[in-house]
Amino acid sequence: MSKKSKHYYDRNAAVYDKILSPVEKTLSKWRRGLLKDAHGKTLEIGVGTGKSFSDYPNGVTITGIDSSENMLKYARKRANGHNHIDELLIMDAERLIFPDNTFDTVVSSCVFCSVHNPIKAFKEIKRVCKSNGNIFLLEHVRSQKKIVGKMMDILNPISFALYGDNINRRTYENLIEAGFDPSQIEVENVWWDIWKIYRIKNN
Repeated sequence: MSKKSKHYYDRNAAVYDKILSPVEKTLSKWRRGLLKDAHGKTLEIGVGTGKSFSDYPNGVTITGIDSSENMLKYARKRANGHNHIDELLIMDAERLIFPDNTFDTVVSSCVFCSVHNPIKAFKEIKRVCKSNGNIFLLEHVRSQKKIVGKMMDILNPISFALYGDNINRRTYENLIEAGFDPSQIEVENVWWDIWKIYRIKNN
């Protein structure tokens, strides 16, 4: 996570759920669609305050990581009501401490807009996910529509300065550069061509 993003989340952890409350119903619906096929030992990148805990199907065991200690404080409180949470750790997505082939499933929701080097983080995810394991991402990305995409490029410095959030990430291209097989990447548009779910088979 970039220093700007970490500062934003550390500073706003206490009110973060309230900030998102106007769109939480929609985000929760998208998360359930994202997580419905999660199974086995699951790593959640950017677990935040733990809002996703209630969206997981039965039978998963979750390890959650986040770069913000303040956000994790709220996730730990929320985890008390969920027996499928294994551990919650401070960790950077670009430097995962887990051995190769550890997790059956890796998930993230609205994370890679704020990761400093997303390609490096995707390589780490590929490494710790088991062969033929699943990776599920919910991300907002740069629009492929010419005018909209250009506007996102223009506005990105403002978004990053305020929130540490890059609104013009090219996530599909970054996944390919990180070594994922294009034939194993399924992309679902959930709102325009900006909010997308990526379902990836790791091989």
